[in-house]
Amino acid sequence: MNKKWIVLGTVAVVVVAFVAGVTVFTSRSNQEVKQTALTNSDALVRQHSPIFGNPAAKVTIVEFLDPSCETCRAFYPIVKRMVNASFGQVRLVVRYAPLHQGSDTAVKILEAARLQGKYWEALERAMATQPQWAAHDRPQPELLWDLIGDIGLDTAKAKADATGPAIEQLLRQDVADMQALKVDRTPGFFVNGTPLREFGEAQLKALVEQEMKKTNSP
Repeated sequence: MNKKWIVLGTVAVVVVAFVAGVTVFTSRSNQEVKQTALTNSDALVRQHSPIFGNPAAKVTIVEFLDPSCETCRAFYPIVKRMVNASFGQVRLVVRYAPLHQGSDTAVKILEAARLQGKYWEALERAMATQPQWAAHDRPQPELLWDLIGDIGLDTAKAKADATGPAIEQLLRQDVADMQALKVDRTPGFFVNGTPLREFGEAQLKALVEQEMKKTNSP
């Protein structure tokens, strides 16, 4: 047999073996993540978690969010549209994954605003102004106080609450749950407990639609 064909045949075998290996690894990885989510189902939603949409919705998107994450900022309006377009069938539960420097401070500010009923206004503003306060080489999360200063907060009370033990405990719980569920990037999505492994807007929509069909089937 021609040496050229022998070499080409060998290369083809190696490529096929590599692709098969990657497929098996990815499949195992997906199964491991699914099993982790199943084993730690209590870690998905906590009583303290902010909810957007119908609290009684049958489909729950859990998003582990980092306020400093550019991709979280890009997905925020996308997920809101999914909830708003679902006619009460889908809700969003926000969890925190403060993976960037300064994100823990931003979370505490958002939670302090929530104690005054201003959570979603504060989150909207934080996302809209993210480039101003969340530059990864020089984060300045304390700027958020000025950026949300016109949403009707009692700022003095909010600053006191932000450094209090209740919000600190809430953040610790979210970080512990993030680690238990092996969330290592943001945003991290789960839909009715199923992790979104192939990241993307289309993939998230498909997973949500899949779960909606399940809940609507007789």
